[in-house]
Amino acid sequence: MSSKIIEVVGPAGHLDTVLGIAEGLAIDVLWHGVDENRDRMAVHMLVSTEYRQRLMDDLYRVLGASETARILVLPVEAVLPDPFQEPKEADKEAAGKKARAVSREELYTNVAGGADLTGQFLLLTVLSTIVAAIGLLENNVAVVIGAMVIAPLLGPNLALALGTSMADTRLIGRSLRTNAVGLGGAILIGMLLATVMSVDVGARELQMRTEVGLDSVALALASGAAAVLSLTTGLPTVLVGVMVAVALLPPAATVGIMLGSGEFSAAYMAALLLAVNVVCVNLSAKLVFLYQGVRPRGQAQQAAAAQSMAGYLLLWAITLALLVFLILEADVTL
Repeated sequence: MSSKIIEVVGPAGHLDTVLGIAEGLAIDVLWHGVDENRDRMAVHMLVSTEYRQRLMDDLYRVLGASETARILVLPVEAVLPDPFQEPKEADKEAAGKKARAVSREELYTNVAGGADLTGQFLLLTVLSTIVAAIGLLENNVAVVIGAMVIAPLLGPNLALALGTSMADTRLIGRSLRTNAVGLGGAILIGMLLATVMSVDVGARELQMRTEVGLDSVALALASGAAAVLSLTTGLPTVLVGVMVAVALLPPAATVGIMLGSGEFSAAYMAALLLAVNVVCVNLSAKLVFLYQGVRPRGQAQQAAAAQSMAGYLLLWAITLALLVFLILEADVTL
């Protein structure tokens, strides 16, 4: 069973309270001590999956107001002998209801960085768009898959879903800005490449990004849900498959290439596919965050998060319904 070391350092006066919290949750305290000269205490605890979030919330309520206290979550590669090898029946039932192996704080740390508009993000976007565009123009599926795996645009979309779950307006704003710059940049680069390279608009890889149907909606919904499940259950390797399944860069590059080639009808279909992927990833990610119980700490914040979640779920659902209508209309027209 997944376990982490939680290390707590802070004013020595909090030692008994921290030990009491650990005892109440039956947490295995590995070591604790006090440096009386510096008025500091330290506690090391081995914590299993199902108790990690409760422990961290309880510790934050006690230590959150202290400027010198720190709660650290450290990885554990292995434990011998494993104290969680045979969990209690109550623990099995709790784990079965929600298999979220990653705490709110760990999830935020892993996902929120994808919303940052950094030089590295811009460079990755430029390079992956060039790779994708060359693969599309040369009809080389291996090159296109390589661009998919880089997948810089998946980060801000997952961060946007998390931001609405946590009612974090700053994270939402950062995600929207980074997403807009990334998608806009990819389309612009595609247009520029179309003006300097020979474009065969009939190439199979290009044409595949102008084909959108209800199966595209189902694929994007399932992939977005799989992405969040991989993050919340501690299996990030699944993300590689998600990057390929619901790629955002190839359709964005296709929009630019088709616009640069004057193929406006094909550009419209590629834009429709891109919109479906973005909307479905966000919608399914929000639903999984909701199912996994990802929400902020505190009743006021939770109430705000519930309103934010409901509003954004409605917005994405309406947008998806509109996209489905446009897909069906395009099928009839074609």
